[in-house]
Amino acid sequence: MSFLHDYVYYIGAFGLVAVGLLILLVKRNLIKLIIGLSILDTGVNMLLISVGYITGGTAPIFSRPGLSEGGMVDPVPQALVLTAIVIGVAILALALGLAVRFYKNCGTLDLRTAKELKW
Repeated sequence: MSFLHDYVYYIGAFGLVAVGLLILLVKRNLIKLIIGLSILDTGVNMLLISVGYITGGTAPIFSRPGLSEGGMVDPVPQALVLTAIVIGVAILALALGLAVRFYKNCGTLDLRTAKELKW
């Protein structure tokens, strides 16, 4: 039981990545694909945060005497994930805008009809 308790964040992150990949590979509806991409993005962000987590770690601020670098949480993955969240929201907004445009032009969100379109 201790093994699962120590790696619960990794298991959750890989679970989200697996669900997102499964949605991307199986579904043909454009909105469902965008949701799968968002779930995949959330799983990757959770994995990056889990890598930088230290059990019992403190913030990387030398405010108390006697704190060592080994007991502090690494702030770099947190900064990367904050940037990735902003980029993910921008990609999500762009993808939803493209989905609206696709629906206006084709009248459907099924991607199988996109193969029938000629440029």
